[in-house]
Amino acid sequence: MKLEIFGVEGLPEITAGDDLASLISDAANLADGDVVVVTQKIVSKAENAMVAVDPNDPLSHKPVVEQESVRILRRRGDLVISETKHGFVCANAGVDRSNVAADAAALLPDDSDRSARRIRNGIRARTGLDVGVIVSDTFGRPWRRGVADVAIGVAGVRPILDLRGTPDASGRELQVTEVAIVDELAAAAELVMGKTSNVPVAVIRGADPDWLGPGSIQADLVRPPSEDLFR
Repeated sequence: MKLEIFGVEGLPEITAGDDLASLISDAANLADGDVVVVTQKIVSKAENAMVAVDPNDPLSHKPVVEQESVRILRRRGDLVISETKHGFVCANAGVDRSNVAADAAALLPDDSDRSARRIRNGIRARTGLDVGVIVSDTFGRPWRRGVADVAIGVAGVRPILDLRGTPDASGRELQVTEVAIVDELAAAAELVMGKTSNVPVAVIRGADPDWLGPGSIQADLVRPPSEDLFR
């Protein structure tokens, strides 16, 4: 198997109301079966999921964090780990001031699965191509340092590759293995997008057809509290 991952350059600064599907279709040389990974930040900008903050106060977004949280799990100094209405557990309810104007903060999209579907349907209407779309964001991980990109919205890509009941390389049946394939694709795409290079879209080519199909991050990937050992 061979995967190709390349960033989509030449996109303009995204503003409220921009048609991401059209902009991506014009900027990227897409093919059937590609997976398009789009950062949450430009989705939030296009959907006007932005709030005003004081550019001179680095903590002026903290009241917004409280508003966007349905539950606070931990506090340490200025850091808040909270649960959002989407079911995500993340720092500061996903409220982010990086790569936006100094007087603004970006919120998570209201429904990132819907955002992904809108982009996917728009690309199909414009080009006739059937692609998968992942909306990605940067999350920290419990018990590990550093951040990695994960999927917060998806369309046309199965969130989970369920290998339970299939044999491993030694022929033993796998019992519990479920691979979060959308998170792995999101993390791989971030390697060509970066945090400072202003490349908010990447294309993954060569995805296994078994990875493609219907699914939802909220329905298929977010672990319900009843299955969570730590909440």
